Amino acid sequence: MPRRLLPVVLTGLTLALAACGSSGSSSSSSAPAATATTTASTATTAATTAAAPATAANGCRTVDAQAPVKKKSAKPTTKLPASAKAVVTLQTSCGEIQITLDAKDHPVTASSFASLVKSGFYDGLGVVRVVPGFVLQAGDPHGDGTGGASYQVVEPPGDNAAYRQGVVAMAKTGSDPAGASSSQFFIVTGADAGLPPEYAIAGRVTKGLDVAKAIGAIPPTNGQDGPPSQPVLIEKATLSVK
Repeated sequence: MPRRLLPVVLTGLTLALAACGSSGSSSSSSAPAATATTTASTATTAATTAAAPATAANGCRTVDAQAPVKKKSAKPTTKLPASAKAVVTLQTSCGEIQITLDAKDHPVTASSFASLVKSGFYDGLGVVRVVPGFVLQAGDPHGDGTGGASYQVVEPPGDNAAYRQGVVAMAKTGSDPAGASSSQFFIVTGADAGLPPEYAIAGRVTKGLDVAKAIGAIPPTNGQDGPPSQPVLIEKATLSVK
C-alpha cells in the first residue's frame, strides 16, 4: 500500500523544495585519596548518565524506533456531543502535544479519534513520516505508513476546509473517498499545507505546537520526505471530555 497522502501533493512539494536551493585530565599519583574520590564520582556520574535517556538539542529523548504491533480497534458506536470539550494529550518522546477535537463541525472523525485514544490504540506508536515545513504523520501500528485501524469512517470536511498550521487531519490513500479515515493522522507544521479539501479534520493543536514543529523539523531519513532520522514515539495518549 502507498503512504497515506496523495502522491500528487508530494510531487508538487518535492518540486517546490528543490526549487528553493541553498544560497583529558589525569590524577596526581601523590594524592591517592583524591584519585579514589574522583574515580568514584566519575563512576557515579557514568552510571547516572547510562540510566537516563539522552536528550537531543531539540528536546527529544533517544528512543528505539517503533516495531510493528497488533492493535485492537473497534468502530465507535457513539458520537461525542457537539458541546463536548474533548482534549487528547499525546505524551511523546519529544514532549507533550494537546489536541482539541472538533466535535461540533466534525463529529464522526472526532469521535473515531477519541475512541482510538480511549482504547489505547496510539500508545507506543511512532511518527512514521516527516516533511519539514509541511506535516508530521503518525498513528500506524505497522510503523511504516501502510497500516491503520481495522475500520474506516467517512466524513467529507467541506469545500472550505483549510489545512493551516496546527490542524490535525486524517491521512488516506489516493483511492479513498474524500473524508475517509482510519487511524493515521497528520499535524500541519508549516504555515499552510495547501492541501485540497479531501482530508477529514479531527481538530487542532491547542498546546505544544512548538513540540509538533520540533518533531516536524527532524530531517527525514531519505532527504525530503520519510521516517524521521531520530525516532519519535507517542508513549501515551489520553482523552479528557468535559
